[in-house]
Amino acid sequence: MEILDTKALIDPLENKIPIQVQAGQEEQDPESIPKQNLIFPSGESLPRCWLDADYQTNGK
Repeated sequence: MEILDTKALIDPLENKIPIQVQAGQEEQDPESIPKQNLIFPSGESLPRCWLDADYQTNGK
């Protein structure tokens, strides 16, 4: 999977990001998916500051 807009990925006000799935040698059409469905290849979740615009006040 390729992230097509890295600014949308780190912007906590964006709930979805555009991706493009690469299957074999054919690229699929771009689509948008919720950021909450993504994890790093290491298995870690995305940083909370990328998902929640109020992360500094919601966690206290």
